[in-house]
Amino acid sequence: MSSDDLPIGRRVAGWRVRRSMTQQMLADRLRRSKSWVDKVERGVRPLDRYSVIQEVAGVLRVDPEVLLGQPPSAPASTPAGVDDIRAALARYDTPPTSLHMHELRRQIGHAWLAYQHANYPQLVRAVPSLLDAAQGAGSPEVLTQAYRVTALLLVKLDEADLAWLAADRAMGAAQDAPVLAATVAVAVAQALRASGRDRLALSATLTVVNRTLPPALHLSDQEVCGTFGDHSRREPLDHRGGGECRGDRRTRAVGGTLLVQAALAAAGCGEHHRATELIDRAAGVAVDLRGYDDSCGTSFGPVAVDMARVLVAAQRGDADSALARHTTIVRREVWRRLPAEYRGAYLLDAARIYLHAGDLRGAARALVDADSVAPAEVRWRPLARTPIADVARAKPASAGVARLATLVGLTR
Repeated sequence: MSSDDLPIGRRVAGWRVRRSMTQQMLADRLRRSKSWVDKVERGVRPLDRYSVIQEVAGVLRVDPEVLLGQPPSAPASTPAGVDDIRAALARYDTPPTSLHMHELRRQIGHAWLAYQHANYPQLVRAVPSLLDAAQGAGSPEVLTQAYRVTALLLVKLDEADLAWLAADRAMGAAQDAPVLAATVAVAVAQALRASGRDRLALSATLTVVNRTLPPALHLSDQEVCGTFGDHSRREPLDHRGGGECRGDRRTRAVGGTLLVQAALAAAGCGEHHRATELIDRAAGVAVDLRGYDDSCGTSFGPVAVDMARVLVAAQRGDADSALARHTTIVRREVWRRLPAEYRGAYLLDAARIYLHAGDLRGAARALVDADSVAPAEVRWRPLARTPIADVARAKPASAGVARLATLVGLTR
């Protein structure tokens, strides 16, 4: 069934998930019941009044024609630079690069630092030429890293399907390097989750995690499917382009990150008990890992596990517990040592949790903090527009959020 053939309720559900809303959040913004949203999405209740479709489309930030499966009246806007990245991914005849391998690795290192510092405008400009050079270099390791950072960037720009394409190509390039391939599996999971495919993300991460972690840290046999690589082979260079991404601590950091992604995917599927079990297992893996000096770029450690617990608690509807844990996390010294991108993205999630709890002041504070830590997380990510708009509607509106609303073009 093509997207044009989908029932309107399925389209509503798909866009709700893409906007990171629960059914209750969508219901609140429509001033309707959660049961009404659930029945619409399941097709039990028809959505056949155009005025109501317009209302739902407005909350989901899409044209009504999109929900109706009709061609949009105007082309959808694309973040500046994405078309150039798409064109680079579409080139299959890239000539050999004239760059020395050392220079190419240096450029990949700079791209990774730009990502960690949430410098997305710079990265959007750099990625097309980086992809061209990596494709012409003939090095699977370099190509994997270029595709990986591209996939992560595209998730930020709400281009989930294009991100999945880049991550899938990274996985293909990394097949002979198990630990690097496992880091790519994190990007695969993020792209799948961003597109609302939590079930696929859960399956993808569980396929890889038991082949990554030591046997003592494996998941139960019934949770494993497929095979992944040969751990006796040589591991690849790390994200900075020098040395090798190997060693027990690094392997555990990657495996633990996969467990966190699996937990978030399970929560997105409504499997809250399984999500808790996966988070508990990740906590065991995180012992003695710091998170802020991981050369594989996962930022995995106890604080990352605690942040995931916040998100899982929010997914099961326990906003009070989630926010209580959140307030302790952001006071910790190790929190301030995490990459700006990681903290900024988490603060956006926290803003949505505050909104779900009805705490507009808390949501405003989280948004302003996110802008202070990583401005591009707030000003460049489409995902940030909904919480900014929701807080900006408050009377009186937070001055900081009113300023952000103006910066991102949400005039009232």
